[in-house]
Amino acid sequence: MTNSATAADDVRPIVIAHRGASGYLPEHTLAAKSLAHAMGADYLEQDVVLSKDGEPIVLHDIHLDTVTDVREQFPNRVRKDGRFYAIDFTAREIGRLNAHERIDLKTGRPVFPERFPLGKGRFHVPTLREELELVQGINRGTGREVGVYVEIKAPAWHRQEGKDSSAAVLELLDEFGYRRRADKCFVQCFDPRETRRLREELKTDLKLIQLIGENRRKEAAIDYDKLRTREGLKTIAEYADGIGPRLEHLVIANATAVRVDPLVGWAKEAGLALHPYTFRADSLPEFHALLGDEPDKQFDALLQLFFEKVKVEGLFTDFPDRAIAVRDAQSRAD
Repeated sequence: MTNSATAADDVRPIVIAHRGASGYLPEHTLAAKSLAHAMGADYLEQDVVLSKDGEPIVLHDIHLDTVTDVREQFPNRVRKDGRFYAIDFTAREIGRLNAHERIDLKTGRPVFPERFPLGKGRFHVPTLREELELVQGINRGTGREVGVYVEIKAPAWHRQEGKDSSAAVLELLDEFGYRRRADKCFVQCFDPRETRRLREELKTDLKLIQLIGENRRKEAAIDYDKLRTREGLKTIAEYADGIGPRLEHLVIANATAVRVDPLVGWAKEAGLALHPYTFRADSLPEFHALLGDEPDKQFDALLQLFFEKVKVEGLFTDFPDRAIAVRDAQSRAD
């Protein structure tokens, strides 16, 4: 197949709002997506799981307890492992929950303490339908077509629970007019078997991105180290248009310098676009000291490194306004 994940986009790298403008508002809320759109993001990300009644829900995890008050509202709906699963609740029930900043379940404290304060504001977990209506509505009102970037979460687990999340998501995307390669829509997944299934069994023509994680994180029962080899990338190119690696996968840092990893060249050789994750001003990579002496400027230097030297086709960030500013400043300089 011909891989051209950015063929329908600007030549400039795309800025993908990771869970919306999640550096400023609770992740995956409609408020976070609206702000990201207003900031000028090119795409808005939607992580998707299914509810008990099969409704696609925009939620990063299969669990509800790290980002909502489900424990307070439905204390008796906990599973034996102590967790509250979205698939055990109807979409209507999930819509009743109050969404908030992500917390550490062990401490009850926010993962990012300097972000939007806990207990303030009123937010909810949206359905994918709600979010697509919002995005297309703002697009119409502003005349600017911002795309959607959907991740299929834990597809194998959903099938064990008796639900086909990929089929449900593709059906809804088709209803909203996202069905062709030229449409402003990417679909991504950590499970390469499912990403291939999206192309070969479910026959989607949408642009597909193969996410690449770390084996220790167990995002899928797959050897990600093997995927990051030259041969692994050639295999990915058989069904996908690009890869979504951790940003650390694309560079090699030693005590004095940061250089581009061979993975970058192999991906480009295979015709795969690079959309790394996740660029956070308040959670910089371990090599951040090599990016300059001023902490306030290290995030911008990180973005500049990936735009100018790694030459990514896009990136995921919690702070889309800052990524856009760095990208556009580079474009003006060029």
